[in-house]
Amino acid sequence: MFHQQAEFLVLADYPVSGPAESLLRREFTGLVASDEDACLRSRLAGHLTGSAWVVSADGRQALLMHHRKLDRWLQPGGHADGDWDLAAVALREAREETGLPDLQVESVIFDLDKHRIPARGNEPEHWHYDVRFVV
Repeated sequence: MFHQQAEFLVLADYPVSGPAESLLRREFTGLVASDEDACLRSRLAGHLTGSAWVVSADGRQALLMHHRKLDRWLQPGGHADGDWDLAAVALREAREETGLPDLQVESVIFDLDKHRIPARGNEPEHWHYDVRFVV
């Protein structure tokens, strides 16, 4: 295993609710264990990203943002660009995209999602292995 990924072992603690989620966690864990470039967007087979579920202090409201390239409403998030601390990536992206400077991140993984990103311009179709945190 690559030493940069040591703090990412929290994937093993991510609770799963059934076989499909267990398989997804295994896929993420395999990617992390086998590829030192997993956090780089240049890994065209797919790469890790970090996202933030920005919620109000009482947990009753969540913030979504319109993603122009995908024309969808999504949580803030983005590419890790080599940063293995995906909770920090999620927090950075949330602050940048929302303009809210006083956000705080929960370091426990909230959700895992693998989704296809369609080809656009010179960028081929690829997969995002999105690790999501509550902010």
